Amino acid sequence: MVIAFFLLFQSITFSFEGPFQVKNQYPIFLHADQPYLEKAAVENSMSYSLSHSSTYTVQSSGHWDINLDLEITELNLRYKRIVKDFAEFDLDIPVMIIGGGFMDGFLENYHSAFGFPDYGRSNRPHNEFLYEVKRDGRLIVQGKSRTRFGDIRLAVKKPLVSQNGFDLSVKGDVELPVGNAKTGFGNGSVDTGVSVLLDNKITDSIMTYLNLGAVFPGDLKGHEKIDLKNFIYGGAAIEADLGDGYGLLAQVLGQAPIYPETDLLAVDREAWLLVLGGRYKTGKRSFDLSLTEDINTSGAPDFILNLTYKMNL
Repeated sequence: MVIAFFLLFQSITFSFEGPFQVKNQYPIFLHADQPYLEKAAVENSMSYSLSHSSTYTVQSSGHWDINLDLEITELNLRYKRIVKDFAEFDLDIPVMIIGGGFMDGFLENYHSAFGFPDYGRSNRPHNEFLYEVKRDGRLIVQGKSRTRFGDIRLAVKKPLVSQNGFDLSVKGDVELPVGNAKTGFGNGSVDTGVSVLLDNKITDSIMTYLNLGAVFPGDLKGHEKIDLKNFIYGGAAIEADLGDGYGLLAQVLGQAPIYPETDLLAVDREAWLLVLGGRYKTGKRSFDLSLTEDINTSGAPDFILNLTYKMNL
């Protein structure tokens, strides 16, 4: 599917645009200032990123009930502007559709065809929405199937080194509680994060990226308050210029657990996201198509499909 997408375009030119900016859409973690990989080099750009994910986690322990059977479609507007050659200022505005979705039948056939486990997904009606989090029988989040804004993110990226294909920057961000925490569209608190970003050109056709950071989420202020954990994350990406404006990317992002101990494997372990896809660039415009897989079956959606259009300003 990725290859077919890029055959639709005629090539003009190519330049390194950085990693896919795909964040973890696991519903109960989504609003804890979820990081995404990005390049250290600063830019002026506007992008529109459309992501669709499917999650199935229906598990209970002695104290927790986490029931998630849903799909999330997120349209993310990202604006980046270099101010006075000093720093890059970023604005992220997400609009989310949370609901039962439409892919359960396809996923059931996919799992059956390849003999993959479905974790009990087939025991529930197709495309029926479920989003409920309880602790000791008390409701924390009762998700609603609807369309709303998510939490808005502001960030500043400061370059430290930029020479001969090597860039090093530091970044700080704050996520503002715009979404409703009780219905699954936010966490009701201000979140902050810091990170170190590194780009290193290996050859004229290969660029590598490395990100390392920490996030300090506020409390989840649902029907009852949950203290979320501060967590670290890290990731790496490689971008290859195939010529004629086409590129391929592979990247991995890992992050530590966020919720208090729940005794549920789908929540308590580290999350690891593997992202594969391609990019086509023509002039100031670029088009990305990528597929993200949950390689640790914990703390992440079953998959994330992302399509991004970006225009350099």
